[in-house]
Amino acid sequence: MVAYVVEHHQISISRACRVASLPKSMYDYKSRKDDSETITKLQELAGIYPTEGQDLYYGRIRTQGYQWNYKRVRRVYLLLGLNRRKKGRKRLPERVKNPLQRPSAPLEMWSIDFMSDVLTNGRKFRTLNVIDDYNRQAIAIEVAHSLPAMRVTGLLDRIIREQGKPKSIRTDNGPEFISKEFTMWCKGNEIEIRYTQPGRPMQNGYIERFNRSFRESILDAYLFEDIMQVQILAEEWVTDYNSKRPHEALDGKTPLQYRAQWSLNMESAPTELTPY
Repeated sequence: MVAYVVEHHQISISRACRVASLPKSMYDYKSRKDDSETITKLQELAGIYPTEGQDLYYGRIRTQGYQWNYKRVRRVYLLLGLNRRKKGRKRLPERVKNPLQRPSAPLEMWSIDFMSDVLTNGRKFRTLNVIDDYNRQAIAIEVAHSLPAMRVTGLLDRIIREQGKPKSIRTDNGPEFISKEFTMWCKGNEIEIRYTQPGRPMQNGYIERFNRSFRESILDAYLFEDIMQVQILAEEWVTDYNSKRPHEALDGKTPLQYRAQWSLNMESAPTELTPY
């Protein structure tokens, strides 16, 4: 349209772009190499994951097998104005980073924590989030109106049957976690409890970061009429988080890719011979 107006009406490209409500940078961009597929992919990711930014989009693109380099993705990202999107409200304040020591293998340390929100009818609900600190894998998100200690231990029993048993669990000093039910369950399963200090949430920093991602992507993004809707979306999000969302702390791999790499390394490690 811009080219037609310039050619037939003898006006400048800048004026024609204003008439067509088209940024001049977009018109000029057409003369460069064709990035239509990159544009389509970034628009798709921005629609599905509106709270994520350039680096995560680039990681997802590479995970999906596209070979575009970082500079190309950044150029198109800026061209589309994705760096100027308005950010949604935040419920968790920014905190000073205090890196935790990462476990050396899966099942060494799980972190667990509660989150709370409300349905459209005003009724409150909670989620119990469980992750493996080694590869940041989301082990489970359980949604319910009430999550007493007995239900917490029941969920952990089910997870252990499916995933294996952790050596330790890191948690805060919430009433469910200091209850006799929970502490006796851990003792009976030979699982060490590592409590964080009161008022020091970043001592459980891995799950704090996980909770923030879950809140931005799900709890703050949707209005829920019942907890079944929350549970379904939570499970879909967990699948995406584990299999498609790359992590900078995991060398750009997804949690499942990082776990698979660990398994491969263990298989290829030389076997230690036992002396006679």
